[in-house]
This record gives sequence, C-alpha cells and structure tokens, in this order.
Amino acid sequence: MESQVRGGTRWKRFAVVMVPSVAATAAIGVALAQGALAASFSVSGQEFKVRAGLLEGTGFTQYGAIDTGKSLDGKKDEAHPVAVSAFESAKITDLCQSVVTPIPLLGKDVTLKLTAGDQGKKVEASQLYIDVANLDAKDAVFKQMDIGVAAGSVKGPKPKPEEYDQKKASPFGFAQQADTATLTDVRQTAWATTAGTFRLSNLHMGLSWGSGAKYECY
Repeated sequence: MESQVRGGTRWKRFAVVMVPSVAATAAIGVALAQGALAASFSVSGQEFKVRAGLLEGTGFTQYGAIDTGKSLDGKKDEAHPVAVSAFESAKITDLCQSVVTPIPLLGKDVTLKLTAGDQGKKVEASQLYIDVANLDAKDAVFKQMDIGVAAGSVKGPKPKPEEYDQKKASPFGFAQQADTATLTDVRQTAWATTAGTFRLSNLHMGLSWGSGAKYECY
C-alpha cells in the first residue's frame, strides 16, 4: 500500500521507532551547509542505496577499509568491509538516495528517499568519501590511472588518521588513483558518506510506506 506518512497518533508511534535508526543517514543528505562531517564514526545498522545518472569526479582514489557499528536492534557489534571511493571534487547528475526501515510495531517498512540534481543543475561535492559495499555502473572511464598504489601514498584524498588509529585502514594497503573518473548509470549500496561540502540542487526528501524498486532508488 502506498501512502505518505502523515501526522497524528500513528506518526508519533512511527517517530519513536524511525528517528533513531535513520537520523544519521538522513543527515548525510540534509545537513548540507555545516562543513565537513565526522571523519570517523559508528555507522548505523542499515546500509543505503545510491543511484546516479552521471558522476564526474576529479582527484579520485579508492582504498579498502572497515566500517564498524551496531546491528539495527543494537544487540550486536558489526564490522563491514568497504571500498572507500574518494574524490577531491565531484559533480553528480540525477542523484537518488534511499534507505528502508522496518517498523516492528506495525509490521511494515518505511522508505526514506532523497533526490537532487535532476532538474538541470548538478549536485556538487568536495572532499567526498563514499564507503561502498557494492557498485554497478553501465560505463566507467578513468584517466591517468594507477593501480596498486599504497593507500597512504595516493595523490588525492587519503585514509584519515582516525582510520589508522582505529585499525580500520592501513597506509600500506592496496589503493588505486586517477586524475578523473566518469561513471554513468551508477547503482551502489553504501554504509556511509562524508563530505567537506555537499551542495544539492532541487533537493526533495519524502517518506513512503513500503519497500522495493517502486519506493527505493532502484
């Protein structure tokens, strides 16, 4: 059943369950003008989907790391291996981000969906880090690419000191870099995103009952 979440008693019950589990994910998209986000934090118990029609990045680096946090019910410690894709700057056309949260009290799912950069003006980001669990792209073009660089020696964004201190990344681990990266029809799942600045044009965020391709980004 498709409907927008509305106010009243149902909303209050929904908010008690929904807000703690998705607040961190929502903040990635809507806390736009507050400068750099946390360099290292415990991720939520939910991965989220990201779709982009076109991603154009400069100063691209990619390295392996571990994200840590709790399960959605808070009962277990979890570790998630990720490929961190980092850009000195990036422009994104037709961006979509979605996350699904189950509501145990009602036996339903709620999907939070955010869209931007879909009306002629691109999303812009600087010092963008995306902790990716899975990625598919129709086409990917890298220019001046080096594969097998030590993560601490890349020219672009490097693992952050907090990642070294917490043993979540190694300066001697495998990495790759390129002057530019252009990806089309991108679909990925991720555990976290951070950016120095993140400017979203034509931003829209909505909540809907349900899950699946009809409600999520894909």
